[in-house]
Amino acid sequence: MKPPVLQAEGLRVTFPGKGRRQGVTAVDDVSLRIDRGETLGLVGESGSGKSTTGRAVLRLVPLETGRIHVDGEDVTRYRGAQLRRLRRQMQMVFQDPYSSLDPSAPVGSSIAEPLRVHEKMAKQARRDRVEELLDLVGLRPSHADRYPYEFSGGQRQRVAIARALALHPRLIVCDEAVSALDVSTQNQVINLLEDLRERFELSYLFIAHDLAVVRHIAHRVAVMYLGRIVESGPVERVYSQPAHPYTQALLSAIPVPDPKRRGAKRILLSGDLPDPSAPPPGCPFHTRCAYAMDVCKREMPAMTPVAGGGETACHLQTTGPTLAGRPLSEKEVPA
Repeated sequence: MKPPVLQAEGLRVTFPGKGRRQGVTAVDDVSLRIDRGETLGLVGESGSGKSTTGRAVLRLVPLETGRIHVDGEDVTRYRGAQLRRLRRQMQMVFQDPYSSLDPSAPVGSSIAEPLRVHEKMAKQARRDRVEELLDLVGLRPSHADRYPYEFSGGQRQRVAIARALALHPRLIVCDEAVSALDVSTQNQVINLLEDLRERFELSYLFIAHDLAVVRHIAHRVAVMYLGRIVESGPVERVYSQPAHPYTQALLSAIPVPDPKRRGAKRILLSGDLPDPSAPPPGCPFHTRCAYAMDVCKREMPAMTPVAGGGETACHLQTTGPTLAGRPLSEKEVPA
């Protein structure tokens, strides 16, 4: 069997504090697996550590602990030229396509840069490849000579996707890649990403806060809270039978277009995300959880398998007096 495109184990990223301020652990013991041709959605509130996880996977931020394998190769072992060689296999599409493109250069130059740096392509060969990539993402070859300000947001994101595809990567990290776009443009870009995934057998780590978008594009989903994965599993199981109260709260916030279902109960979380420089003891979610028990305040829950696939870190699945081993039903959600 082929190895997974991404296998990340026990990732921990800590940013040092300034002066007397304590350091912040942005990612704590995160493990991810993405198979060939698969999309893993990574969701959670702002500040939960999603983007830092994506950057850690690509070695754009330093790891305190953990191992990362891309296509079976341990990328945490390498530095300098060796790491640069491996970067061909992993690329990123950022949230803001305008700031990720050089505003003073034609977009063709931005797309051609990885070809010049990694492939040492001749000028005409680079031009031909740039035109091929632009056509691949639904733009005209003549667009290569235009500047970023001459494009709409959706077109700029297509340019960013073309640049990410230039070196035939195995893994692409999409960091809120559609959140800055209007709904119709979001759908177009998501359809493009899906077509490219099927055509080139790409794997995506799709980072987003919009769970409705993730449901359409992802095969599996992982939910982050305060730097940790609290639930993961197949999309259909997580969305239909969430096993963690935090996942339930996130799903309840998805807008429902059907007027007959608009009366569905909304779960409102009390308080704000805790200060990541001083996380609460035990389960990090217990300060906002309506079902918190004494054990939640003392002990960090271990990942527990969930019926239907995946796992969750919640004491309700192991020691809850009446809720053990099954997801909470809608009737059990507090008013």
